Amino acid sequence: MTTHETVHAPALTQISRTEDATPTVRRELTGCWAAVINAGGAVVPMDCPLPPVTPSTLEPAMERIAAQLSPQRLRLLMATVGGSLAGWMLLRREQHPLVAHCGVVNHVQTHVRFRGLGVGTALMRHAAQVAREEMGLERLQLTARDGLGLDRFYRKAGWTEVGRWPGALRVAPGDDRDEILMSLEL
Repeated sequence: MTTHETVHAPALTQISRTEDATPTVRRELTGCWAAVINAGGAVVPMDCPLPPVTPSTLEPAMERIAAQLSPQRLRLLMATVGGSLAGWMLLRREQHPLVAHCGVVNHVQTHVRFRGLGVGTALMRHAAQVAREEMGLERLQLTARDGLGLDRFYRKAGWTEVGRWPGALRVAPGDDRDEILMSLEL
């Protein structure tokens, strides 16, 4: 995307069934995911090596995500700009009865080509709306890695920091970061 192109609001969609996560969609998602990870994003799956990664490295994790999609348990929210995938995230309902009124937001990411264009903000607003209106959730939670400015982004979107796990994330030897716990009342 060049600076002289007109940017329109992202188109927001969701997938809540495994069969709707087509091979093409999965390919686009893993391409975006790899670009975000390789740019320093904090969304490396537990069974993946540290960056750099390739989209094929992420295919097993994407297959697990796709297999778990369901309208009441796990939804994949996507943003496109000009027909290209600009970002995506997961919205998951907690399963234990004590916390079934809560949801968890995971893998929030904006493709590096679309950063600074409001894609992440649009996804966060959409997640709150879907969680409240379609899934009947009352609260969302997420965790963010300190040192990337993500806590400021989430605060601007209405989220509240509710705690930290100091030094919980080791990005590299000698580079430990806090994991920031955040909440959004719906």
